[in-house]
Amino acid sequence: MAKFVYPSPLPHPFAQAVRGGDFVFVSGQLPFDPDRHIVHGSIEIRTRQVLENIEAALETTGCALTHVVKNMVRLEDERDFLDFNKVCPEYFSDEPPARATVGAKLMLDAKLEIETLAYKPLPN
Repeated sequence: MAKFVYPSPLPHPFAQAVRGGDFVFVSGQLPFDPDRHIVHGSIEIRTRQVLENIEAALETTGCALTHVVKNMVRLEDERDFLDFNKVCPEYFSDEPPARATVGAKLMLDAKLEIETLAYKPLPN
């Protein structure tokens, strides 16, 4: 199985994304803006930023949001779930991926983190 690593734009000890055969594993994304500052505001604003970051990470691997098969979501405040959930159909409307959502304390003041698994077969 071929493995391709797409490095993180920050000096962290992990890859932004890794392609393992037909699957792409995107590291947990936080609501960083393009200048690498945490976006503050409502959970909806933060969720949109995280999903934009996932989309950008997927693009580096030749994938798009339509290739996402599963999202693993961590919310710092479980009360944000309903407002977070309102944003998802803006990005995953036709065929939403599988998803798991848990409440968890995060390492940064990000309020949420989303880790993504995508599937796109490599060309023969």
